[in-house]
Amino acid sequence: MAEKNQLSERDLERRRRVRRGIVATLVGGTFWGLNGTVSKWLMDAYAIDPLWLVCVRELSACWLFLAAAAVTSRGREQLAGVWRHPRDLLAILGVSLGAILFSQVAYLEAIDWTNSATATIMQSLGMVLVLAFVCVSTRRRPRRREALGVALALVGTYLVATGGNPGSLSLPPEGLFWGLACAGAAACLSILPARPMARWGNFTVNGLAFLVSGLILSAAYRPWEHMPELDALAVAVLVGCVVVGTFGAYALYLQGVHDAGSMRASLLGTIEPVTATVATVAWLGTSFSPAEIVGFGLIIAMVYLTA
Repeated sequence: MAEKNQLSERDLERRRRVRRGIVATLVGGTFWGLNGTVSKWLMDAYAIDPLWLVCVRELSACWLFLAAAAVTSRGREQLAGVWRHPRDLLAILGVSLGAILFSQVAYLEAIDWTNSATATIMQSLGMVLVLAFVCVSTRRRPRRREALGVALALVGTYLVATGGNPGSLSLPPEGLFWGLACAGAAACLSILPARPMARWGNFTVNGLAFLVSGLILSAAYRPWEHMPELDALAVAVLVGCVVVGTFGAYALYLQGVHDAGSMRASLLGTIEPVTATVATVAWLGTSFSPAEIVGFGLIIAMVYLTA
């Protein structure tokens, strides 16, 4: 009887953890979707360059990640220990360049050339690239549902890019380029951080990766030479983008992956493009053609089939 009760307690704890993970994933994905729309508003209303916004977000959010890592004794050990392992530092440098910097720049450039809904939907195509990586690394063929997901993704991308008219591009060429770059960046973000995070923790790896990425981009871009004119409202919204849309979204989503599992998190993460689309229509007044809406739906269906 005691063993049965113990098993029941373990089941209850697991269910509570899964429920907590589901809530964290949904809230984190919602924050991400809203953050894209808010960033688009900032760039349009205050003529903010996307690269300037990336520099500010990265060099501000990195300290929140590092502070979160330092809160626990385990996190402090990871922060102190990573410096004694040059190979892991090189891996984190790879995360900085190939995942954080690439994804931040590509996403904001795609938003700047299109809108947050289109950029977020195009970003979801990264799952096709992740699938290709998994199939090559494990030497297996795509399963039937995975192949169907890829086909839906291709048709959906065609509809989003052309609006259903093969003779014209519904998106500007730059928007299509950065949207596809978003997909590549999303794939890198799913693959590159996995190994260093398993050893050094999410906050430590993200904090160092954001810091290095922000410093490298700042040295190349010189954000102090491109300062926009911001009023109190813009500063408040920018702070919200950093605290809620960057740090909060990452922290909650990663907690959701840990508690609910990567497959559940991937499926629940589709709330991000849905939120971005609703916010773009409701707040910014952006309209989409029926073909584009069908394309969005096909790409979201791809996520479910390949997750």
